[in-house]
Amino acid sequence: MMDAITLEIYRHRFNGIAEEMGLTLKRTAYSPNIKEREDFSCAIFYGTGKLVAQAAHIPVHLGAMPDCIEKTLAAIDVWQENDVVILNDPFEGGTHLPDITMVSPVFLDSDLPDFFVASRAHHADIGGMTPGSLPLSTEIFQEGLIIPPVKIHQQGVPNESLLKLILRNVRTPDERKGDLSAQLAAHATGERRIHDLCEKYGKKEITAYATNLQNYSERMATAAISSWPDGSAVAEDFLEFVDQDELKLIRIIVKITKADDKICFDFAGSDKQGMHALNAVRSITKSACYYVVRCLLDDDIPDNDGCFRNVEIITEKESLLDASAPHAVAAGNVETSQRIVDVLLLALHKLMPDKIPAASQGSMNNLLIGGTKPNGKAFSYYETIAGGTGAGAHKDGLSGVHSHMTNTLNTPVEALEMNYPFRIKRYQLRGGSGGEGKHRGGEGVIREYEILLPCTITMLSERRETAPWGLCGGENGKVGRNILITTEQEEIILPSKFSRGFKAGECLRIETPGGGGYGDF
Repeated sequence: MMDAITLEIYRHRFNGIAEEMGLTLKRTAYSPNIKEREDFSCAIFYGTGKLVAQAAHIPVHLGAMPDCIEKTLAAIDVWQENDVVILNDPFEGGTHLPDITMVSPVFLDSDLPDFFVASRAHHADIGGMTPGSLPLSTEIFQEGLIIPPVKIHQQGVPNESLLKLILRNVRTPDERKGDLSAQLAAHATGERRIHDLCEKYGKKEITAYATNLQNYSERMATAAISSWPDGSAVAEDFLEFVDQDELKLIRIIVKITKADDKICFDFAGSDKQGMHALNAVRSITKSACYYVVRCLLDDDIPDNDGCFRNVEIITEKESLLDASAPHAVAAGNVETSQRIVDVLLLALHKLMPDKIPAASQGSMNNLLIGGTKPNGKAFSYYETIAGGTGAGAHKDGLSGVHSHMTNTLNTPVEALEMNYPFRIKRYQLRGGSGGEGKHRGGEGVIREYEILLPCTITMLSERRETAPWGLCGGENGKVGRNILITTEQEEIILPSKFSRGFKAGECLRIETPGGGGYGDF
């Protein structure tokens, strides 16, 4: 028999461990991308590999982390105390190569792991054809070093040869070493806290409540989904891809079927995988679906494996949303995931119109800048840029925030200018970019960078051609713009995705999309 109060206490105990792991990772990381933007996730899994708790970090990791554990358990035959596995292979449970995952077993009093702790952090460089490792690639080998599930620590002994191999293949080895060490510190925190729980309450109690939390979430999610209206709805939306100076739109289509206590997302008919970086592995598609479902569930339902047992996801092999090796996937995690959310919300609006907002900016506006400092050391900078969120039936959208599949922060101007050879000339809300309506869409932002040293800049963005849609008579949000400002102050519009050299004195101005409006005005 489970005590309801104790069950809620254990929910917060497990969540607290995952949150504390995240704090450890943030405070000990080297790169601004992790310590300032908080581009990471931490989670606890049961010994069977099922999710027990995940801190409220990055939504795009929600479905991908469990897949990562599943692939890791299949790859590693023998687990021992103080082992640590590392991986980033998107086709073995990863998302894209800069996202490096670590997995550690937690043994209580048995020969098999009772729990696993895991962390996933976006590293600012993992090699590849351009700084930042999110290139305009056509195959995954161009994107950086691929790490299958392998042990980087075995019984507490570091695999120095593997670490040397990783650091030799990245542009910023000192920073990478520091961030990897921060992930190890987070794992030590998680393991220690689980052992503390076991010592205080006993293995039998904590494992029982871990399992029953999952079953409780399933019961709560089942009841919530049952209350949604039955029916089917279809929607489509598009990604932007420029091929030989010709704009091509890549189609994502979904049919959502809700019946009784089950919901199915069927992506049959979406475009095939292609020779571009917008392909997404199935884990990304699952993450987007789980995120949308989680948004519609009550906040007091624990985030774990049980939340999504009534969710079915259908993808076609070798499609844009279920890509196969060796297709490029660098942008699938960051841009395609956003468009999946958009198309899911557009379809769900037809089933539950009062609950679904207009489209948010629909892009993470991924900016990567890399080069060499005067001291001969390479630098690699990565950030995503905020925009407007879509208005809803009862309120305006938010301005200047990250939305949907990214839950990161901005890089403070002070931290950016202290670490990198460029400065921020403008950083403000983009007035008038939100869609008009009874409720207005949120405003995008303007962020302008002055480049102080020659460097390579890569931009992966969306909604530069197709606007964030409004709903129920609300207007679309404004599309974004990427603008090169030359040393002669000439303004040149750049495409949504580019990789090019910048000279000292040139500027890049990013104007991010606004959110769609809602309702006639």
